[in-house]
Amino acid sequence: MSQFFQIHAENPQARLIKQAVEIIRKGGVVVYPTDSAYALGCQIGDKSAIERVRRLRQLDKQHNFTLLCCDLSQMGLYAKIDTANFRLLKAHIPGPYTFILNATREVPRLLMHEKRRTIGLRVPANPIVRALLEELGEPLMSVSLILPGDEEPMTDPYAIRQRLEHQVDLVIDGGYGGLKASTVIDLSAGEPALIREGCGDPEPFLAQA
Repeated sequence: MSQFFQIHAENPQARLIKQAVEIIRKGGVVVYPTDSAYALGCQIGDKSAIERVRRLRQLDKQHNFTLLCCDLSQMGLYAKIDTANFRLLKAHIPGPYTFILNATREVPRLLMHEKRRTIGLRVPANPIVRALLEELGEPLMSVSLILPGDEEPMTDPYAIRQRLEHQVDLVIDGGYGGLKASTVIDLSAGEPALIREGCGDPEPFLAQA
């Protein structure tokens, strides 16, 4: 049976954030809000928790996981960022974008694209997940909460709780989530390429291509 925390969307309660991070550190799989849609997450080096997320989402080994980072400097520990991409990222984070970049050795192999050694990274603007990242002190492994058979992310935290209460350890209620996942931009091969259009405007990146 999963726990259910109602956390204030603008002023997250520190006590509940600390409890949520304790669950993550103990190998928990959690559902939490972002500035796009609700997401599933766990600690980045926890193989057992990552496999639980894979099974829940029915993901193959080609899937790019995303690391949620607190800022651009943390992104730089896990991805190779050249000067042009640094400027582009600095202008658009935090925000509802996921960027695919070439991974550094800091990224666990099981999180990377099997053939390309790339990783998705994002810096979300949502206060709840930003508080989680600050307390955790490292990135959070993340995938959008689009369950098998669904075409859109789940938006109602109570419906999420009802559907997943025996499959995750914690559901964080931060209000209704969005219907669109983040916009995915591939920056790993030079010119920006749009992989998925979500709730972030892709135009600023396509203008750079």
